[in-house]
Amino acid sequence: MKKILQKVIAESGFCSRRQAEAAIKRGEVKINGQLAKVGELASTNDEITVRGKKIGAPQEKIYLKLNKPKGYICTNRSFANEKNIFSLIPSNIKGLFTVGRLDKNSRGLIILTNDGDLNLKLTHPRSEHVKIYEVKTKPDLEEKVIKRIQKNLVSGIPFAEDEGIAKAKKVSYLGEGAFKIFLSEGKKRQIRRMFEACGAKVSDLKRINFASLELGGLAEGQWGYLSKSEIAKLREL
Repeated sequence: MKKILQKVIAESGFCSRRQAEAAIKRGEVKINGQLAKVGELASTNDEITVRGKKIGAPQEKIYLKLNKPKGYICTNRSFANEKNIFSLIPSNIKGLFTVGRLDKNSRGLIILTNDGDLNLKLTHPRSEHVKIYEVKTKPDLEEKVIKRIQKNLVSGIPFAEDEGIAKAKKVSYLGEGAFKIFLSEGKKRQIRRMFEACGAKVSDLKRINFASLELGGLAEGQWGYLSKSEIAKLREL
């Protein structure tokens, strides 16, 4: 059965649907030797190549969660002298990509899967799935600074012209310079930049929840398979 080309590529585990679409636009994808177009239909009976590499058959769906430590980058690409989260996963588990990212100096919950449809569903800007973070700043913040942070983060802070206004859905102060932040958007380094705009510097940032999936007691640097109920809950969102 014919499907949208981006979906066929994602189901093979080669990359996510978003990455597949970008590759098609760059002219890196061919169907039966012909340059492909975004939205074109294809099937596994067609010979599909991405940057000259033939994609394989659809993979069995895999769903993991990882407690990312600081100092690790979230990418399928390898860079010299950089630690990658995929080095924390057994080498025999292949074809995964991250659902959203955390910057190098942040830690906490990362979802890893080869399910391109779920990835798109959870990360598309229109989805507005809530992510929860624990954020630490200086423990001696003045009360007026705390109130300014809470007010400005919820009302919104202007970012670059093409990014618009960045805001949090909810901000709770936990004491000792710590906050709990609820986000339904995902601009680059959003939390760190929002706090900087309020005159406070983030010293630690940890994601503890992504679209209802809890980090729970998973130890830092460890990973685990999602349960059937966790997968079902994410699919129902």
